[in-house]
Amino acid sequence: MLGFFRRMTKSKVGIFVGLLLLAVIAVGFAMADLNGLRPSSLGGSGATVATIGDNTITDTALTDRIRGDVQQAAQQQPGLDSAQYIARGGFEGSLNRAISDAALRQFAQDHGLVVSDRYVDGQIASLPAFQGLDGKFDQRTFEQALGRARITPQQLRDDIRRATLTRLMLARTLESSYMPAQLALPYASLAKEARSGQVAIVPTAAFPAPAAPTDQQLQAYYTANRARYTVPERRVIRYAIVTPTSVLAQSAPTDAEIQAAYRANAARFAPSQTRTVSQVVIADQAVAAKLAQAVRGGQALATAASAIGLEATSFAGQTKGQLAGKTSPAVADAAFGAQQGAVVGPVQSPLGFVVLKVDAVTQVPGKTIEQARPELVAELSKTKGATALGAIQEKIDGGITDGATFDEIVKDAKLSAQATAPVTAQGIDPLKPAQPDPALTPIVQAGFASESGDAPQIVQTAADGTFALVSTGEVTRAAPRPLAEIREQVIGQYKQDQALKAARAVAQQILTKVNGGMPIGTAVAQSGTRLPAPRPVNASRAQLSQLGAQVPAALQLMFSMAPKKAKLTAAPNGEGWLIVYLDGIQRGDARNDKAAITGVGRELGRLTGNEYAEQFVEAVRRQVGVKRNEQAINRVRGELVGGAMPAPAQ
Repeated sequence: MLGFFRRMTKSKVGIFVGLLLLAVIAVGFAMADLNGLRPSSLGGSGATVATIGDNTITDTALTDRIRGDVQQAAQQQPGLDSAQYIARGGFEGSLNRAISDAALRQFAQDHGLVVSDRYVDGQIASLPAFQGLDGKFDQRTFEQALGRARITPQQLRDDIRRATLTRLMLARTLESSYMPAQLALPYASLAKEARSGQVAIVPTAAFPAPAAPTDQQLQAYYTANRARYTVPERRVIRYAIVTPTSVLAQSAPTDAEIQAAYRANAARFAPSQTRTVSQVVIADQAVAAKLAQAVRGGQALATAASAIGLEATSFAGQTKGQLAGKTSPAVADAAFGAQQGAVVGPVQSPLGFVVLKVDAVTQVPGKTIEQARPELVAELSKTKGATALGAIQEKIDGGITDGATFDEIVKDAKLSAQATAPVTAQGIDPLKPAQPDPALTPIVQAGFASESGDAPQIVQTAADGTFALVSTGEVTRAAPRPLAEIREQVIGQYKQDQALKAARAVAQQILTKVNGGMPIGTAVAQSGTRLPAPRPVNASRAQLSQLGAQVPAALQLMFSMAPKKAKLTAAPNGEGWLIVYLDGIQRGDARNDKAAITGVGRELGRLTGNEYAEQFVEAVRRQVGVKRNEQAINRVRGELVGGAMPAPAQ
């Protein structure tokens, strides 16, 4: 079972199933943005890389999918580019997800499973990404969001249909598995296991500094480590920002507009009155009458209510309209028709009979037009500013629709054009590293979501209505920096690697002696190099779990080896090598920890469901038939990495 957990990212369909789990288990499509959407992996123009039943995946569609996957992965791994993604197996993962996706769709089609247009439209309307300020579906917001994501409405509908069909086919399989307590017990006990051992370090600092490399050695080292010196793809992003301050002149209200607004809000600025009221709601009118009589006789309303098992509710500083909304119009009329301190009721309301007391009456003076002017100016300026921004955005949007270029739109709208330095997808200039400007993040993201030559796009950059017109400029593909520019850096890393090789040779000798039966302390002392003595290490799996992703390499290794054996691992930051020796294992026992057994059983049951789902997807692929065009696949792979990445063995 635990083997499955390790195999998930290596099998043909495991990655597909693994990434699908959240979408399958989630209720509905509660997507807050469009990051997960990309152009459909089916159809399109270009050479066919795979045929799945009656469907095909083209080289163009596969390229688009992989670029989308790289962008998503880069959000979790800043600096990741296409070459690195592919080097880590991402190409096969993306291709197999596309194939499995198409196979499930073909299987659903063959068995008459369909998702209606009405259902899809309902899901689209419910997505927050497509809703306006009023919380309702907005067609313009919908079109702009799809434009930023570079997908068409039909591609979005296809994505929703595929996700829905996949959920229908896999959800029950994923959710229905159960692991009995007898099978969960060994794994629950494993979590309580503790281990003790020793760790010795062979630091590079213990060895003489390596000699400087010859030109030939340096060139060979640079060539062998080109990936280390490769600068990620960089782009110049052209943009023009429109802010509320840029329309201040158009936002200032005139005196006539202020007077009109004052008249339109006459009730708001007129003298008014608020009241603080306490009330008790009683189902029986006779009981309510007795309560009112007791309060009029001098008893506190809260005390009288408590005596019959009820509780008084207070509403502080309410206008008549506010009180009517929280109680009922009849209650509000009664409260505002009584004097301060008066007890009113019973008054019939939708919830029963109300007895209330007017605790306080506050007179709120009205405001003259001069007194109201500051808030009216602020409100009118905000409204007029939003209107002016909207007019500029409409004009820019019209230019984009008409096919105008970035420069033409900027000139026509009288905007100020700017451009970034050549930056990565994280907004960093690798040649001048500095903290990227957070304000430019949405602009850079938009620039990397399009290609040079694509139409400009409008991107919201702040909650106050600020937006930018964005266009992708010059694109510099990923490539290693010339050796002449980084010669000293390469020399330093060459020397560091030579020191690591010398340290590894000594560490390997120690390792061989320890695994041959020599105590680790003796082996270190007899290494011929002055090294620190081994230090004891004790830890439990529970402690490792608490450390999360911060588990030291030596501890990770100690929990994956047999007792009385030693293993070698690299020290952090290239400081040398660690020899880890495991003295013993203290087995855990979870027989009396029912909560642990239940929790582990639930998790193992989920993993079992995942494995069933993986097997189901594999069976579907076999049934519908999958044919791969390896020549076309290798060509796409080569184009994405500039021909530097050989195709993996099949």
